[in-house]
Amino acid sequence: MSFRFKRISASLFGYFVKGLFLLAPVYITGYIIFNLLNSLDQEFYFYFRGTGLVIMVAIIMIVGFLGSTFISLPLIQILEDGVSKLPLVGLIYFSLKDLIGAFVGDKKKFNQPVKFILNKENGIQKLGFITQTDLGFLDIQDAVLVYCPHSYAFSGEIFVVPSANVTLLNIPASDAMKMIVSGGVSLSSTP
Repeated sequence: MSFRFKRISASLFGYFVKGLFLLAPVYITGYIIFNLLNSLDQEFYFYFRGTGLVIMVAIIMIVGFLGSTFISLPLIQILEDGVSKLPLVGLIYFSLKDLIGAFVGDKKKFNQPVKFILNKENGIQKLGFITQTDLGFLDIQDAVLVYCPHSYAFSGEIFVVPSANVTLLNIPASDAMKMIVSGGVSLSSTP
């Protein structure tokens, strides 16, 4: 009786763990999206779910359109000149602008996934993204800047790597980023 009880308990616990692994990502994703929609709806004082999201997307698109016209470009330049004179505000603003531009701007920086030799003695390699190919401004020749995001964090490190030690990966940049940020858990073969 005791052996059978343990076996049933182990099976039930296994089902619980498997169900947790299947439901947790769905629940957490749904929770984040629900709270985002809810906060947007409250921000705009709307009582219909999703109205705030639709209005926020429309506002972003209108600002993007206006920001692309020749009239607003001088205004943006004047704003950025003013912001650059504010010590802490300028640092935060331009750092965020560069970071967002690296992902979605015209000058995307995380589009060349690479692996490079970190330690030749024991063959340790690291994955990252080439962000600069010309390091003349640092008086460094035959090297590139490789950014390596940390897993499960919004941080990373920059390495100056000899070009000969860098190998381009033949995978989409989005798959490489997903794999690195997830600590190798999310691979391109998983949905």
